[in-house]
Amino acid sequence: MDRLKIVLQYFQSNSESISNGICVVLALVSVKLYTSFDFNCPCIPQYNRLYGLGVMFIPPIILFFLGVLINRHTGVMMEEWLRPVGKRSKNPAVVKYLFSAMLQRAMLAPMVWVLVTLLDGKCFVCAFSMNVDPRHFTGLPNNTGLDLVRIMAKVPCKEDAVFQNSTFRKAVSRYVRCYSQAIGWSILLLLILLGAIARVVKPCFDHATFLQTRYWSNYIDIEQKLFDETCVLHARDFARKCVDQFFQGMREDVQLRLPLSLARAAAPSKEPDEEMEDHLRGITRQEQVDRLLHTWYQCRPELDVTRIAHQPRVCITWEDNDRRILFTDV
Repeated sequence: MDRLKIVLQYFQSNSESISNGICVVLALVSVKLYTSFDFNCPCIPQYNRLYGLGVMFIPPIILFFLGVLINRHTGVMMEEWLRPVGKRSKNPAVVKYLFSAMLQRAMLAPMVWVLVTLLDGKCFVCAFSMNVDPRHFTGLPNNTGLDLVRIMAKVPCKEDAVFQNSTFRKAVSRYVRCYSQAIGWSILLLLILLGAIARVVKPCFDHATFLQTRYWSNYIDIEQKLFDETCVLHARDFARKCVDQFFQGMREDVQLRLPLSLARAAAPSKEPDEEMEDHLRGITRQEQVDRLLHTWYQCRPELDVTRIAHQPRVCITWEDNDRRILFTDV
């Protein structure tokens, strides 16, 4: 149970871990889909290859686009690539890093599907049984009245009456399946070699540049998440304020007269509405919110936290009935 909690905490730590977990789950789902898929070769010369190659390559294309769709790096990469420059320059290395990370995760499930189909061999037998030279095998049924192409097209169908009490079909099927498995193991070995070479050669390049690129790619992701969270909090406070004003407006107006001494004593304290306006950071109108969001999209702030943002001050002035200023509180 503790190990399960550690794994869940790892996948919840950041968006990169979540993306890795989703890609692994998608790869496992692809294996489960293939094992539960009822493969039935048509055993017709015109359709065998089309069906076999279709089962082998069309689901990986679907899984690839699904991996691109659910990968968070896709949205972050597109936003960084298409946003206006404004006060913050674009770093092409960050976009390339995000694209590489997205592509690697999206290719995991399709590669698992292709490898499983090659190691299983059913699709390969269905697609290429007609390319086998039958002279290398014995037991070819020649009393069926079918031409050679149609007989070879029926090799994937073991229930066919053509191959009853014949070892020809098993020999051809085993021969083609060996080719399929050899290709699958070769691709797997090639991927492992490429991964090992990349891991060994990686420290030979400028590692500082890689760290900078990875840092700023993580920064862009975290900045967008924090901006969304801040927008949600601001929208909630804005909605609460609008609802409170609506219900307060339903009450009848009450006129209250207070002596100046009581008003002066109450001046330093803040009302709940003023505290809410401070929490709204002065953005209290729809036009202001739209302008703020437009400014964020058009002109991102500079990456410099040493600058102190301008803090507007609230000045409260108390006047008498003749509009004469009595005192001012900042």
